Amino acid sequence: MILGGSGLAQMDRTAPAFYVVLNSLTKNCTVADKLPRTDTPNITVASDTIYKTRAEAETAIKTLKPCNP
Repeated sequence: MILGGSGLAQMDRTAPAFYVVLNSLTKNCTVADKLPRTDTPNITVASDTIYKTRAEAETAIKTLKPCNP
């Protein structure tokens, strides 16, 4: 049996996904339902975690070091 390599690591695209996004200019974190674009220099993900609900992501903002300098 041969399994496709790249398909194994991809998450279900129909499942909701929320990200904690950091604006490095304002040092402010927000929750986004899409990954930030890579061509925006001052916007980045604050954590590698993908949250299933907006509430989980909002709770995480309180504990993530980049969001609480």
